Amino acid sequence: MAPGGDTGSAAGEAGVIARVRAGDAQAYAVLVRAYTGIALRAAAAFGAGPDAEDVVQSAFFKAYRALDHFKPGASFRPWLLRIVMNETRNTLRSAVRQRSAAGREAALAEAEPLIPESADPAVAALRKERRGLLLAALDRLSTEQRLAVTYRYLLEMDEAETAEALGWPRGTVKSRLNRALKKLSKLLPPPDGSQSPESDEGGTTRATRATSATSATSSVKGEAGHAR
Repeated sequence: MAPGGDTGSAAGEAGVIARVRAGDAQAYAVLVRAYTGIALRAAAAFGAGPDAEDVVQSAFFKAYRALDHFKPGASFRPWLLRIVMNETRNTLRSAVRQRSAAGREAALAEAEPLIPESADPAVAALRKERRGLLLAALDRLSTEQRLAVTYRYLLEMDEAETAEALGWPRGTVKSRLNRALKKLSKLLPPPDGSQSPESDEGGTTRATRATSATSATSSVKGEAGHAR
């Protein structure tokens, strides 16, 4: 099963959902336990801040009430995270506020420890600095590009799940990810600390663009790894 869940397999998840739909309300607790962690991460990444727990509780409640409309055989995770995203938007809209990169960083830190207490202070400081750079860079993407990167890399969903969660064709997900990674490659330093290929003098070759995109992907994946 996808990361963040413990229902065993797709078949196991389908069985749990079937039990809930048949009237076994207690079986829903299995889904709640399996997906609360990633739902909190998603709410924090979307900007829910201190309201993340309330957003997730509301999302689970709405998902439960809408379970009769859930498509049999579909994956529960992207469906749930789409509800989490909508609930976060509703919360932000009702509060008439938008969170900055610093606000989202604090929310992520509250939702789940990002750096072990035993970590070397110098390594911890470097990770914190890189995380701040990533969040600031994400704020400079378009809304669509930021959502694509958040789902695909920070929430570790594959392209099919990302497309399902966002309601986009897979081709749209791929193109928006490509554009986002190209932009991030200009905003983020390479993970190994070397000079960004985009800063070389002269024209940008196809190989350079490919290297930059790969570097940006590594940076995002690296920070996502620290967030787990």
